[in-house]
Amino acid sequence: MLMDGFGGITRQQAGIDVMVHLGYPIYVLSIFGIAKLLGAVAILQNKFKTIKQWAYAGFTFNFIGAIMSRGFAGDGIGWILLPLIPLAIMFAAYFFWRKFEKLSAA
Repeated sequence: MLMDGFGGITRQQAGIDVMVHLGYPIYVLSIFGIAKLLGAVAILQNKFKTIKQWAYAGFTFNFIGAIMSRGFAGDGIGWILLPLIPLAIMFAAYFFWRKFEKLSAA
C-alpha cells in the first residue's frame, strides 16, 4: 500500500491507465494515494489502536471497491478476483495482530 500510495501521488502512468480504463477521473489518484500512505502509516504504528483498525477497514473498502470496479468495467474474472489476494493477506495480518494484542494483554 505504501508503494501504491506513492505511485498514486506521483501519478504514475500505470495508475493513470487503470483509472482511465475504470472510468475514474485522474485526480482520484492523488486522493487515494494520500489515503493509502496515511493508512499504511496507521497500520505500522502501535500507539493508536482505533486508528489502526480504521486503516484496516479503509483498506478493506479499497479492495472491495477494486473488485466491484473491475466487475463493472467488464474485466475478466482474473482481474476481478485479483484484489482478493491482498485482501486475504490483509485479513491474515489483522487476525494475527488482534491475537497478539490479546496475548500481550494477558
